Amino acid sequence: MNSTERLRIPAEIAVAALVAYVLGFWFTSLFPGYLPKIGGLWSAISAIVVTQSTRKETTSSASLRILGSAIGAVTSAVYLLLLPFHPVGMALAIFATVWLCSAVNIPTHGRLAAITVIVVMVTGSLDPKLSPGLNALLRFVESFIGTGVAVLGVRLWPEPGHKD
Repeated sequence: MNSTERLRIPAEIAVAALVAYVLGFWFTSLFPGYLPKIGGLWSAISAIVVTQSTRKETTSSASLRILGSAIGAVTSAVYLLLLPFHPVGMALAIFATVWLCSAVNIPTHGRLAAITVIVVMVTGSLDPKLSPGLNALLRFVESFIGTGVAVLGVRLWPEPGHKD
């Protein structure tokens, strides 16, 4: 790996995180009370998680992120619609989420789905008046924003050895 290559990946990740943070913050600020800094944070985390060293790996990671986020958002929203936040309840929701991913034969999505459960449930606990459904939907959309930024970023950034 040459020095240019050593700089490409950190630069891709940093730029993706910045753009995703700004877009996630802006998007979530459209919903008063729903924590725009969390929206920016969650979008940036998604961009960082999805950005890989190649376009193919980034695309593969993106599908895991989107499906995992959707499953985790739904599971946590259902829990919070039925019960208030509790750390033990969060652990049970994580268990159910990872089990569901295994049961439908997508076990590799379980980790990202579990992370989404934590984010939705903890952000919901910061203000219990927030709608669990809208909170979960926002966290999913923020994840989608970060994922989209990462995929677009690696598509636009010239990959060494490829003439696209």
